[in-house]
Amino acid sequence: MTNAIIILLLVVLLIFAVKESIKHFKGEGACCGGGSGTIRARKPKKKKLEGPVIGHYTIEISGMHCKNCVNSVTNALNALDGVTAKVSLSRGSAEVSCDRKIEKADLKHAVEREGFKVTGIS
Repeated sequence: MTNAIIILLLVVLLIFAVKESIKHFKGEGACCGGGSGTIRARKPKKKKLEGPVIGHYTIEISGMHCKNCVNSVTNALNALDGVTAKVSLSRGSAEVSCDRKIEKADLKHAVEREGFKVTGIS
């Protein structure tokens, strides 16, 4: 009887673990925001460029799992002068517009400084 109770408890714990893992990998969990589901990164402000757009890049990013990740990457890219970014969790990429010459290495460094991996810039 004791073994049956222990097995039942393990099955219940496994069900909860799988359920939370599925939410995590769909980007619905609080993987980077803590266990409460609260998004900790400040929400990015809309940024306008000062001049006309002269460049556009698509940055492929791996390692983003939630809205907090998106906010971190958006804030990091928008902190660069002459850059505005829109980051998509579902596509795993950032669309970047520039009003001045920006080096790809600067874009890559900004994203990787936040703990994500840049897999390509075009």
